[in-house]
Amino acid sequence: MSKKHVVVHTGEVTPKSGQYHPAGAPRNREITLSKGDRVPPNNQGKQQRFTIIDPTKVKNR
Repeated sequence: MSKKHVVVHTGEVTPKSGQYHPAGAPRNREITLSKGDRVPPNNQGKQQRFTIIDPTKVKNR
C-alpha cells in the first residue's frame, strides 16, 4: 500500500492535521498544522512547499 504525499503551499489551507516539513529546510525542521489551518509564510516572504511527514493518527469518536 503506497502512502499519498500531502503537499501544500504558503497561504493554502491544510487538508490533514500533522507534522509538515518545509521544502529546502534542514531535515529536523517541521511545523505542526491542524486540518483547516492556513500555511504560514516563510521568513523571506516567499512561497514555499510543505510536505506532510507525520499525519495525525487520532480518530473522531
